[in-house]
Amino acid sequence: MGNFRVPVPENEPVLNYAPGSAERAHLEQALSMLKKSQIEVPMVIGGKEVTTSEKVKMTAPHDHNHVLGHYNKGGKSEVEAAIKAALDAKPAWENMPAEERAAIFLKAADLIAGPYRYEFNAASMLGHSKNIFQAEIDAVCELVDFFRFNVYYAEEIYDMQPENPASGGAIWNRIEYRPLEGFVFAVTPFNFVSIAGNLPTAPALMGNTVVWKPASSVVYTAHFIMQILKEAGLPDGVINMITARGSDVGELILKNENLAGIHFTGSTDTFHTMWRTVGENIKNYKSYPRIVGETGGKDFVFVHNSASVKQTATAITRGSFEYQGQKCSAVSRVYAPRSIWNEIKKLMIEHAKDMKMGDPSDLSNFINAIIDKPAFESIIEYIEYAKKSKDAEIIFGGGYDDSKGFFIEPTLVVTTDPHYKLIEEEIFGPVVTVYVYDDSDYEKTLELCNTTSPYALTGAIFAVDRDAVVEATRVLRHAAGNFYINDKPTGAVVGQQPFGGGRASGTNDKAGSLLNLIRWTSPRTIKENFLPPEDYKYPFLG
Repeated sequence: MGNFRVPVPENEPVLNYAPGSAERAHLEQALSMLKKSQIEVPMVIGGKEVTTSEKVKMTAPHDHNHVLGHYNKGGKSEVEAAIKAALDAKPAWENMPAEERAAIFLKAADLIAGPYRYEFNAASMLGHSKNIFQAEIDAVCELVDFFRFNVYYAEEIYDMQPENPASGGAIWNRIEYRPLEGFVFAVTPFNFVSIAGNLPTAPALMGNTVVWKPASSVVYTAHFIMQILKEAGLPDGVINMITARGSDVGELILKNENLAGIHFTGSTDTFHTMWRTVGENIKNYKSYPRIVGETGGKDFVFVHNSASVKQTATAITRGSFEYQGQKCSAVSRVYAPRSIWNEIKKLMIEHAKDMKMGDPSDLSNFINAIIDKPAFESIIEYIEYAKKSKDAEIIFGGGYDDSKGFFIEPTLVVTTDPHYKLIEEEIFGPVVTVYVYDDSDYEKTLELCNTTSPYALTGAIFAVDRDAVVEATRVLRHAAGNFYINDKPTGAVVGQQPFGGGRASGTNDKAGSLLNLIRWTSPRTIKENFLPPEDYKYPFLG
């Protein structure tokens, strides 16, 4: 026994992959290797690889002809088996010492940062159509940070203990941070490998067992995550990965009496449906399920006329178009003052002319492909709407082509209507809409920004004038869970900017912080009296 302390974490350094660098050579070798192979992805239930008769083809979003492999689609029997495996594994896992659980995820972090770095990045580039920088900051650095910082935060939680009497003694108060009673259901999205890795593992670190359903479009990288966790020593049944039909999942998992929690990132509609199902079945559960979710945003950049034109234009370009705008935090609406808008627009047009689009294996491409056909079709509906609208003008972009892959040009739209469809609805693609306001209407337009969207995930103010910054920070207090001053509202770093938003953007439980981890515990207060009284009479009775 020992009062063990985990290493104090530091953020994983981001490699630059410059031409001629060693890391670039290693990455190109990994890309070449993965391109030559196809894999079959099984479900992992109770540590066993489970296959079915229904195989689903996995292709690269940027090349329909590039088959990455196939995954096995399950049904009710696999969902039921996963629930049973999670419940069977729970007693041993929750009783494993916390430092032993921590060691597994620390090892997983080192495996990703070390021997699997280039293969994992290459898989993310091929499976998600991410350029190397987007893959590096996501699949490697952020996931490594989640694993390392989470074990540190878990230690901080365990250190949170109650006071004991300073005099009079005989009493020892303590708190045990138990895992939840039952299993946790993790549902992860297509856009971030790090989220896919964090949502099932954060509850697991705290002693919970998990049924995990990754997005069907990115089962490819989910397979790599499971392989790494297995090599790190994760016991069988702690995390069970299923690729099953949504209807079976809703019927069997969300209504199961042992459902203890949901860890979710995805669409608002899906989250609403899940919460509604839990509410309708609330009497059936052994305990009230913890519901933690992040659902999207309509993220803004608000520009004051004192802002730096170059810094603002760069932030909008990067924030709107990195990873094709497929980030919950991506810039989707901009409020720009009339006095400097033309200068910002001119620089953004130059950026657009310079950006290349294509296969992420060509490291000179900044823009890559949309994840799949439904997303592609949804985004181009907005573009076509803008093309036909009298209230909007497309400044650049607006083109798209799915003959080889799902490619959509970075698109800048300007509207005269502050309640225009493209400025109010989540698009989740490389489309940003600008509303130009009169400089004298700064305060009025701040309030417009605050009340336009039901979401409240990320947002930014660009200004040199400190009074303008103070006013924006005040008015937009509840408009963004992650608020940025003179910086783009994307790229939150674990340990530095815990991530999550309010309103329709989610429960704001801040992934990458102690606040998220503590949601996966059910504390038990323990009071021990070393010298219990032997007479019922209190002094006042004389």
